[in-house]
Amino acid sequence: MSIRQDLEELEKKTLSPYACLSVNSKGRERDEEQCDIRTVFQRDRDRILHSKSFRRLKDKTQVFLTPEGDHYRTRLTHTLEVSQNARTIARALKLNEDLVEAIALGHDIGHTPFGHAGERALNRVCPLGFVHSDQSLRVVDVLERDMKGMNLTREVRDGIVNHQTEKMPFTLEGKIVRISDKIAYMHHDMDDSIRAGILNDDEVPDSIGKVAGYKTAQRLDYFIHDIVTESTDKNDIVMSPPAEKAMNELRDWMFENVYRNPKAKSQESKAESLIESLFMYFFNRPDKLPEEYRLLMSRTGDPLETICCDFISSMTDRYAISLYSELFIPTSWVIR
Repeated sequence: MSIRQDLEELEKKTLSPYACLSVNSKGRERDEEQCDIRTVFQRDRDRILHSKSFRRLKDKTQVFLTPEGDHYRTRLTHTLEVSQNARTIARALKLNEDLVEAIALGHDIGHTPFGHAGERALNRVCPLGFVHSDQSLRVVDVLERDMKGMNLTREVRDGIVNHQTEKMPFTLEGKIVRISDKIAYMHHDMDDSIRAGILNDDEVPDSIGKVAGYKTAQRLDYFIHDIVTESTDKNDIVMSPPAEKAMNELRDWMFENVYRNPKAKSQESKAESLIESLFMYFFNRPDKLPEEYRLLMSRTGDPLETICCDFISSMTDRYAISLYSELFIPTSWVIR
């Protein structure tokens, strides 16, 4: 037996009957030879981790655009925190950690520069619309590996595309990532807001604080413990009614005090205008798109709007600003 087969047998012996076993994966779009030392979900995780799209997350906004300071979250650190929360829950419930980690690492891989401001801009300017979860699936299916796609398993692809939609992932592992994403961003966005002087812990309403705690770390601990307690020995991932109510109230409160806060969002209109300008530039001048995107359009027949979104959403904040400056900002010149 290979090492991979030993790991698959170990999963059968140690994981919950509700876990998604690697050996029971629904497979890939294109058949390929199995790895001798890694399960299919370990292999998916590694493909995502080593991708260019994953590395670019380090220079994409989470909430605060171009913050002064080294400790504010980026889209990459958000992804890592989602992964850690999800793995903690999965391990406690004896579910498949490798599947959870693969979904978590890939869930935002198609996100735009400038966070949700960039997503709103592309969705507004592109006639076909734009949703970052759909784009994350397109990245792993089409755009990575020189426009050949990663050929991930159906379980990982399902968890990525359904991490924020009305649809639920079909695995418990996907459901864990979905709820861990919410817990992570409410925890770290609150922490960053306190660091930025926008909020204080003592401003948290009593209806939330008395249930889940007044400190960010207390709430993170509370929500994770509640999910583990309520989901143990169940074929679902659930929260207790008080915890779910507190989390929904906290989310609403964060939207009111952070996500729509003029101080936190003072630069977003500029970012949205930048993204819209880049989209219209390349839509009106498709010959200016990088060669690999023009070849992709020719090969797949995908509409130009989609290809423009592919290129722009792949950019980091820094590259988008640099390209915008190059295209639209006059530079000095000297007659020689």
